[in-house]
Amino acid sequence: MGVFDLFSILIVIVAVFAYVNHRYVKLPNAIGLMFVSILFSITLIVAGYFSPAFKAQTMEWLGLFNFSELLLDVLLSFMLFAGAIHIRFEDLKQEKLSIILFSTMSVMISTFVLGGVFYYLLPLFGFSVPFIQCLLFGSLLSPTDPIAVLSILKKAGVSKSLETKIAGESLFNDGVAVVVFLSILHIAQSSTGEFHAMDIITLFAQEAIGGLILGLVFGYLGYKLISSIDNYTVEVIITLAVVMGGYTLAHFLHVSGPLAMVVAGLITGNQGKELGMSNITADYIDKFWEIIDEILNALLFVLIGLEFLIVNINPTMIMLSVLAIVISLVTRYFSLYVPSLLIRFKEKIPSKTLVVLSWGGLRGGISIALALSLSADLNKSLFVTITYFVVCFSILVQGLTVGKLSKKLA
Repeated sequence: MGVFDLFSILIVIVAVFAYVNHRYVKLPNAIGLMFVSILFSITLIVAGYFSPAFKAQTMEWLGLFNFSELLLDVLLSFMLFAGAIHIRFEDLKQEKLSIILFSTMSVMISTFVLGGVFYYLLPLFGFSVPFIQCLLFGSLLSPTDPIAVLSILKKAGVSKSLETKIAGESLFNDGVAVVVFLSILHIAQSSTGEFHAMDIITLFAQEAIGGLILGLVFGYLGYKLISSIDNYTVEVIITLAVVMGGYTLAHFLHVSGPLAMVVAGLITGNQGKELGMSNITADYIDKFWEIIDEILNALLFVLIGLEFLIVNINPTMIMLSVLAIVISLVTRYFSLYVPSLLIRFKEKIPSKTLVVLSWGGLRGGISIALALSLSADLNKSLFVTITYFVVCFSILVQGLTVGKLSKKLA
């Protein structure tokens, strides 16, 4: 079965699930697609008990989709650009201190707190996991997923200031968290497991700063090309080239592609629209990237639901996953509270806002993709299962209630 055949089957499944959700389930699109997909996966698991051959064939088919590579190497670039293109510089400037601290300091605090807690918790359930691997788990569970956050915030009805804080943080902490994950992974995969501070600092600086610079270059280049013509078809193609060319070059240069796409999207959505595009072109580009975002979101959330087929479900893992959900929420609040003490010198952040920020910081496909990218000797099966349950709770429960919580605390 070729790539086109597999992709065609996946699109058909997404279309059917989208119809079922819209017609019968009536949940927000992203949440509903994931919910229907999980129900479908449960049905396949039950059917597998009666027909092992059917289950084996299904697992073989699902194995043809490398979720980690598909998300991190393909979907993520388009989704981050599509999310960033709709965020205004003026809104970011008003919340810049919150976004900077929450997307950097909060990620680091969360990584080490989660890593430390699980280092002492896992042995109680019979798992002996080295500290560096627990830190690795903490790093992949720390980012709030911009894909999940942005798609659900559109329907949540939160205030503009709060939406900017959550959306801006999620866009940038995604790139930071991936860099932190890669840095820790570098240590975990070394033969000695030794920590060489300068190597890690160099790797972090190369990935993060290099990604920001590349995003500036490609974003500005795209803006100059767009501003020199007035043809919406060509200008839409240029934005595609910025995403695909920029992300490919980021991989080649070993810099952060996610950070590059966020910066390029911000430049295109602000300077590009205001100074380089006609109103017709701006409208076409907005609609084009909105459609791309919706389609890829649908693909992603269906794939997340289908990944339920590979998780290891038993009483121990369920109990451990429930604890992980609680621990991740408490850690999320703590990782926001500490930076908020610094922010209060400039602005007042009420405790209610921190509660909504904590509950609205959704984990999503990026955490699952990072867990799936691990090798078996790094406790991949354990981390994938726990991460999957945390993500499911985050999207299905937190995603459905963040709007109501925000209105209740307003």
